Amino acid sequence: MKVHKEGRRILFVTILVLLALNLALYQFNRGAVLFNRIFAGVSVVAFLALLQFFRSPFRHLFTHEDLLLAPADGKVVVIEDVYEPEYFEDMRKQISVFMSPINVHVTRNPISGMVKYFKYHPGNYLVAWHPKSSTQNERTTVVVASDAGPLVLFRQIAGAMARRIVWYVNEGDEVNQGEEFGFIKFGSRVDLFVPIDADVKVELGQKVKGGETVICQLKV
Repeated sequence: MKVHKEGRRILFVTILVLLALNLALYQFNRGAVLFNRIFAGVSVVAFLALLQFFRSPFRHLFTHEDLLLAPADGKVVVIEDVYEPEYFEDMRKQISVFMSPINVHVTRNPISGMVKYFKYHPGNYLVAWHPKSSTQNERTTVVVASDAGPLVLFRQIAGAMARRIVWYVNEGDEVNQGEEFGFIKFGSRVDLFVPIDADVKVELGQKVKGGETVICQLKV
């Protein structure tokens, strides 16, 4: 287990602030012993909660050119055929993974290939399970020409709490299945759009692990 690079500065600043507050209370509020102890306990719990959010556990990754792996930890909340208007402008199968605040928030390439399209969209912060969050919230869209042949679109979506999306890919990059392509701070959702004939391997409500759980198999 390690701390993700996106959280190191936040954790460092947080522990300095909490230490300063607790030292100030000890120095100037010595008479309120119970209050000081409660505040110290709350400080520890708050820091540990933040620490677990930025954890980056080791994953046993494997690669297979026609299998899509989960792009993030979380729960499958959408499996349906939809019209995808941004890039494909036709029907695609959408599979969405919702990330709660207690999930690991690293986002991973679901498949290997070349990035054919990338775009960042500023937007709103509707709750991540809202039907319009996929098209109205702050988000990134990545389209990869997979090594297996078919194009795959995946999208990071910010939610009501997640107000900071980080990405590490750009058009023209070669990406490797299971490697990090970004990070969403404080929970949200990742959508996958694959060909209609893709063989889905997960069910609604199923919990998945980024880089390990097989989401679907492409027809090649």
